[in-house]
Amino acid sequence: MAAARKFAPADVAGMLRRQARARVAAPAARIWLALGTVYLLWGSTYLGIKFSIATIPPLLMGSVRFLVAGAILYVIGIRAGDVRGDRLGARQWLAALVIGSALLVGGNGGVILAEQYVPTGVVALLVATAPLWMAIIDRVAFGRRLPVLVIVGLVIGFGGVAFLIGSPGSGRISLFGAALALAAPLCWASGSVFTRHVQLPARPLVASSMEMLCAGVIFAVASIATGELGRLHPFSTTSIVALGYLIVFGSLIGFSAYVWLLRSAPLSLVSTYAYVNPVVAVILGTIFLSERISPRTLIAGGIIIAAVALIVVARNRAAAATAAQSRAAG
Repeated sequence: MAAARKFAPADVAGMLRRQARARVAAPAARIWLALGTVYLLWGSTYLGIKFSIATIPPLLMGSVRFLVAGAILYVIGIRAGDVRGDRLGARQWLAALVIGSALLVGGNGGVILAEQYVPTGVVALLVATAPLWMAIIDRVAFGRRLPVLVIVGLVIGFGGVAFLIGSPGSGRISLFGAALALAAPLCWASGSVFTRHVQLPARPLVASSMEMLCAGVIFAVASIATGELGRLHPFSTTSIVALGYLIVFGSLIGFSAYVWLLRSAPLSLVSTYAYVNPVVAVILGTIFLSERISPRTLIAGGIIIAAVALIVVARNRAAAATAAQSRAAG
């Protein structure tokens, strides 16, 4: 799970108009290359986390990952774009602290902790429910009307979750680990929805870098408070390489490709990462960690991914309708 920006239908009308102009100059091959990069890199972060926390304490790993990645992105982004009009003050840093806590500490932190108890593929499938939680939060907190397709997706999706974690028999997963894995997308969805209601920097790289830096500090404080530094053992080469992979490929290259896609490709295409990444994670877990794919995991995973696809399609339709209304009014 990476620090990606989330957008609601009401927020994307202008973006869709800019995309229409940008896509004229963006070759299809380049778009698919960037999309494949997001699929592979973000889908592989679950595997990277598993390898990194094998010998690096989980909270310490999260701190190092986001402090280093955030610092690099901040240096790159702070002097680019509308520097004069997009000034940073206490309000922007407070917003970054709140959203970074939800997206990265709660979201990514939940994934890190869950992978100590649950296979990476199962974690990825449960994390894929983020769009379901976003739809519920939009409805409960802000009274947004849910299209019928979204309601159908919610029923199907949570049915798949119940089937995945609630069925008795062999291969039953840890309920504690599953709870951590489900808390992650809930936190991620909360941060994504409330991003629209706080004053973050307008420049995506700057906003995300600030969120990463704030999250890195919180992870560091939590690591110290829980005594991780007093229980350090030598880190394996595999864990160090995995942490470097998460920083460079997951947080820097993957995120940069995602930001470019938001400007250059249809949102309906970009949003497919939400249900492709879990498939990538399950396949990589099977290949590199010998994680068993049970019939229940296959069936439940298919149900969850189908539900996420329904909700993503419904949200994209709503965004397109909003854009069309905006063009007609303009």
